[in-house]
Amino acid sequence: MKTIIEDNIDILVVGAGLGGTGAAYEARYWGRDKKIVIAEKANIDRSGAVAQGLYAINCYMGTRWGENNPEDHVRYARMDLMGMVREDLAFDMARHVDSAVHKFEEWGLPLMKDPKRADLPEGDIGKGAYMREGRWQIMIHGESYKPIVAEAAKVNADEGKTFNRIMVTHLLMDDAQDNRVAGCVGFNVRTGNYHVFKSKTVIVGAGGASNIFKPRSVGEGAGRVWYAPWSSGSAYGLLIEAGAKMTQMENRIVLARFKDGYGPVGAYFLHLHTYTQNGYGDEYESKWFPELAERVGKAYLDTENQHFSHKPIPTCLRNHAFISEVAAGRGPIHMVTVEAFQDPHLEEVGWENFLGMTVGQAVLWAATDIDPKYINPELTTSEPYVMGSHATGCGAWCSGPEDISGNIPEYFWGYNRMTTVDGLFGAGDSVGGTPHAFSSGSFTEGRLSAKAACKYIDDGKAEGISISQKQIDDRKEEIFRPLETYTIGRNEIVGGTVSPSYILPFPGLQRLQKLMDEYAGGVTVQYMTNDKLLNMGLHKLKILEEDLEKIGAEDIHQLLRAWELKHRHRTSECVVQHTLFREETRWPGYYYRGDKMKLDDENWHVLTTSHRDRVTGEYKMEKQPLYHLIDEK
Repeated sequence: MKTIIEDNIDILVVGAGLGGTGAAYEARYWGRDKKIVIAEKANIDRSGAVAQGLYAINCYMGTRWGENNPEDHVRYARMDLMGMVREDLAFDMARHVDSAVHKFEEWGLPLMKDPKRADLPEGDIGKGAYMREGRWQIMIHGESYKPIVAEAAKVNADEGKTFNRIMVTHLLMDDAQDNRVAGCVGFNVRTGNYHVFKSKTVIVGAGGASNIFKPRSVGEGAGRVWYAPWSSGSAYGLLIEAGAKMTQMENRIVLARFKDGYGPVGAYFLHLHTYTQNGYGDEYESKWFPELAERVGKAYLDTENQHFSHKPIPTCLRNHAFISEVAAGRGPIHMVTVEAFQDPHLEEVGWENFLGMTVGQAVLWAATDIDPKYINPELTTSEPYVMGSHATGCGAWCSGPEDISGNIPEYFWGYNRMTTVDGLFGAGDSVGGTPHAFSSGSFTEGRLSAKAACKYIDDGKAEGISISQKQIDDRKEEIFRPLETYTIGRNEIVGGTVSPSYILPFPGLQRLQKLMDEYAGGVTVQYMTNDKLLNMGLHKLKILEEDLEKIGAEDIHQLLRAWELKHRHRTSECVVQHTLFREETRWPGYYYRGDKMKLDDENWHVLTTSHRDRVTGEYKMEKQPLYHLIDEK
C-alpha cells in the first residue's frame, strides 16, 4: 500500500454527485490557472443520488417562460418545511438554477418540450417551454443524466486529477491557523493506497445518509431503499469531525413511496393524475386534517381556506394522514393507477418513469404479478433519511451571498456557502437550510460554492497553510487500524465471525440501525420518540462509539464499510442531539416528540445549530434566528 500525495491544490472537490460536479465545472471558469482536483468514492460517471438516472428535474423556475420566480420557490419551500428555511440560501439557489438546467440541455440531456406550447405564435413568452410534471418539475429522458453532467466536471478538473474510488475519511486541518481546512485524506477502495490531498479550499459535495435507521427492506430485500444506499452520511461525518457548525439535523425525511421498490410517486400524482385511497377504497386524508390543524395551527394547515389559498399541504402532514390511517386499521394505502393506465400513452409513461431511474420497482411489479393497469399497487412510508437537498434541510450552517445576507451577521461571514470552518465549503446535501434543491439545485450550489472558493483564494485567505507530517501519519494509522485489529483478533477464534476482540462492519451497522429505530423514531415505533428515549439513545451511541474503536476489517472493501459506518454513526449522534434539543413536533409525519406533540411557534420558530468540539466531543446546541426575507404574496 503506497502513500500518494497530491499537493498544491487550489480547489478540492470531495464527492462528485451533482453538487460536486457543479463545483468542478464552475471552478474552472473563475479559476483559469487554478489546480482543481476531484476525489470520488465511486466512479464519477455513475455516482451520487442520480447514478441510476432521473425522469424529472424537480427544481426549475421557468422564468424565461413566464412561469415562476425565485420568490415563488422560497414561499413554496417555506410552506412545505413548516417555516424552517434559510431563505437567503434558498433564494440564491433559485435565482441561478434555471441556467444550470439550460446547460444540461446544451450538453445533450434530452428535456421534453410541451407539445401544447409548440404551436403558440412567435413572440409568445410560453412558446417552446418544457413539459411540466408539476409546478416546479420538468420531464426529461434522464437515464444518462449523470454521465452527461460528469463529463463537464471531468474536462474542467485538471487533466488526470479526477480520482475515482477514493473513500475520503477525514478532512485535514491547518496547523498554522486555527479552524482552517487544509485538505483531506482517504484510501483507494481497490488498491488500498493511502491518499493525501493538500488543498487551499475544500468543497464537500458528499452524500447524505441512508441506512442509519432500520430499513423496511431486510433479508433478500436488503439495500432496496429510497435514497442511495451508498450515501453513508459523509457529507455530515466529515464536517462534524472538522468542527463545522451544523443546522436542522433533526429535520429527517420520510417518504411515501411504492411499497418495497420505493419507486417515486411524483410523476404518478402530477403527470398521470393518479390519487390515493385506503384499503376500503375511501379517501382518507381529509378526515385527519381537522385534528392535525389544531396541533400545528392554521398558518400551516387551514382546512377551511386551503382550496382558496392554493397553498400546498406540507408533505409531512400528508404523511401523518397516511400513517394515522394505517394505524387505525384501514390499510393498506393504494395508488389508484387502474383509471390512468387505461390510456396507452399514460401507461407507457408510468412504466418508463421507473425504467429511467428506478428499474427495481418495475422488476418487482413484474416479479410479483402486479400490473398497475389492473391492480392498484400499494404504497408505504419509508424509514427516515437524513439529507439536505431533497425536501428537507439538514446540513452545515453556511454563509449566504453578500447581496442578500450581507446585513445579517448570523447569515453572512464573507463567502457564499462557506461553513464555519475557514476554506471549507458545501454543496448539495452538505448545505443546511436549503430544501427542495434536488439535482439541479445541488449542481447550482456547487457552482456558487466554487465561485466563492476562488474568491477566497484570490483574497489571500488561504496563504500560509501548513500540515504537519504527524497529522498525516496519525490519520494513516487511524484509517488502516481496522485491518490490523482484524488480523490480530482473527487468530483468537477458530471458526465463525464473532470475536471478543473486534466488531465487524455489518453487525455494527445493524446495531446502529436498531438503536436509531427504537430510540430516535423509526418505522417500528411509528416515528415516535421522546426526551427519555433520546437520552437513552445518546448513551447507547456513546457505547457504540467506544466499540467502533475496535472495528475490524477483513479486507479493503470491509475497510470501506467500516469508515462508512463511522460516518453514519457520527451523523446519527448529531441527529439525536438536534431531535432532543428541538422541544416540539415541528414535522408530524416525519417524526413525533411524544412528550411535546404540538408545534410551538412561540418558542421554536427558530433554526437549530450544533457544534461538536473536535477535542472533547461535546455538543453545544443553539437557537438561530429565522429571518423571513421573502414576503407572502
